[in-house]
Amino acid sequence: MSVTRKKQISSVQGQRRGVQPSSEIRHCPGSGDTAHSSAPAEHIATCPRPQTSPGSGTPRKIPPRWICPSAGSLLEERRGGKDTQVTGYLDDCTCDVETIDAFNNYKLFPRLNELLESDYFRYYKVNLQKPCPFWEDNSHCGMRDCAVQPCPSDEIPDGIRSGSYKYSEEANTLADECEEAKRLGAVDDSLSKETRQAVLQWAQHDDSSDSFCEADDIHSPDAEYVDLLLNPERYTGYKGPDAWKIWNSIYEENCFKPQNVKRPLASGRGDDGGHTFYKWLKGVCVEKRAFYRLISGLHASINIHLSARYLLQDTWSEKKWGPNVTEFQQRFDEVLTSGEGPRRLKNLYFLYLIELRALSKVLPFFERPSFQLYTGNENQDAKTKHLLLEILHLAKSFPLHFDENSFFAGNKKEAAKLKEEFRLHFKNISRIMDCVGCFKCRLWGKLQTQGLGTALKILFSENLIEKIPESGPSYGFQLTRQEIVALFNAFGRVSTSVKELENFRNLLQDMR
Repeated sequence: MSVTRKKQISSVQGQRRGVQPSSEIRHCPGSGDTAHSSAPAEHIATCPRPQTSPGSGTPRKIPPRWICPSAGSLLEERRGGKDTQVTGYLDDCTCDVETIDAFNNYKLFPRLNELLESDYFRYYKVNLQKPCPFWEDNSHCGMRDCAVQPCPSDEIPDGIRSGSYKYSEEANTLADECEEAKRLGAVDDSLSKETRQAVLQWAQHDDSSDSFCEADDIHSPDAEYVDLLLNPERYTGYKGPDAWKIWNSIYEENCFKPQNVKRPLASGRGDDGGHTFYKWLKGVCVEKRAFYRLISGLHASINIHLSARYLLQDTWSEKKWGPNVTEFQQRFDEVLTSGEGPRRLKNLYFLYLIELRALSKVLPFFERPSFQLYTGNENQDAKTKHLLLEILHLAKSFPLHFDENSFFAGNKKEAAKLKEEFRLHFKNISRIMDCVGCFKCRLWGKLQTQGLGTALKILFSENLIEKIPESGPSYGFQLTRQEIVALFNAFGRVSTSVKELENFRNLLQDMR
C-alpha cells in the first residue's frame, strides 16, 4: 500500500485557548419540521496526526484536528519549515480532541477494557431472529464471518442466567423464585414489603415509555446469550446495497432532515459539495443538530472498527485480522471523501463526549451499597463493582464535559414535545437494527444503539437520578442489566475507536 502524501505533519500539542463552542446554540421552538428525514450517510474519515492551530480565528472557523496532510484548504501553514498545525475544538462544545485523546488513550481505555472482560459485561442476551419491521428481508448474510455463536447455557454464570435484571443483594438471592414470573408480573409472597415494591417498580420500568430503544424480550425463546469477547465487532464482508439500505433508511427517515436537502456524497444525487446540507444543519436547533451528529458519530465509530479489524488473510490454515490502512483511508481521507472525513471524525468525538457525560451523571445509581453486579461469584462481583466505580469517578473527573443543559430548554411544553419526538426517532433507529442482514453486524448494531439510547435516557433523567436514595430501592430511575451491559460496551466501542485513530495515525506516519 502506498501513500501519496508529501507533507509531513507532526503531532503538536498546542496550548489550549479559551475558544467557545464553534456553533451558536439555537433551540427548536417546538416539534420541528414536518418532513422528517435523515442526515448524511457518514462513514468516518480521518487522517493521522494530532495537531493544533496557530492563529486566532473565530470559533466556527476552527478546523478539526484530525485531517489529512493533503487538506491544504483546511490547514493554516507556518512558513519557514515550521510544523503545520490544526486546532481541535468541537462544534457545540468547549472541548478539544487533544484533551479527549490524552484522557481516553492513557487513562480510561485500559481500565474500561479490563471491565468489559469481566463475566458481568461480556455476556449479552439478544434476539437475532426478530423479523425486520419495515420491509421484507430475506437477504441474510451467508458468509462465515457474519455468523454469531451463542453461548451454551452451562457456560453462563448462574447469577446472570437466573437474575439478569436484579439490582440488590436481597433481590439477587431470590432470583430463582422470580424467574418464573414472566416480566415480573407476579410477585412471590415471601419477599419483604420493600423488595416486593421494588420488583413491581422494575416491572413497570420495563414497560415504561422512557426508553429510547426497542428492547428485546429477553424471555423470548429466540433470545440467547452471546459472549461478546468471542464474537468481536470486525469486518465481515457485509456491504453493498443491503448495507447501504440500512444507513440510508436511518439518515433519510429518522434524522429530521427535509427531503429536499440532499446529503453529501449520497448515492444517485446531485451533490453541491454539501453546501446546502451544512447550511441547513447549521440553521437547525442544537437538539436536531446533536441527533444527526450522534448517528454520524456512531456510523463513524463502526467504520473504524471494520478498518481496524479487517480480514487480511483467509487461508485453510489461518485467518489473520488487523488494520487495513487502505480501507481506513477510503473512509477517512479528506480528499477521497470530498471533505467529509474531518466532519465525520468530529462527530465521533461528539458521540464520545455524550456517552462520557452519561457515565459521569449515573454514578449515584451505581454507588449505592445495595447495588450488585451479580454473577454469583461474590469475590469477583465485588472486584468488578470496585473497578466500575473507579471508571465512573474517572469519567466524572474529565475537565471539559459536554453541557446537556442546552438541550430542551425554553418553553416547557414545546421542549417536552421535541424531547418525545427525539426519543421516538431514536427508538425507530433501534428497530431498524433488526433489518441488518449480517447477524454479527446486527448484534453489535443492536448493542450500540441500546447503549447510546441508555446514555440519552440517563442524561434526560437527571432529576430522577438526583433523588436516588443512598440505601434502599430506587423507584424513580432504574437500569436493567441489558441496559447496563449495553451502556458500557457501547462506550467501550467508542473508546476503542478513539484509541484506534492513534494506531492508524502511527501507521500512516511510518509509511511516509
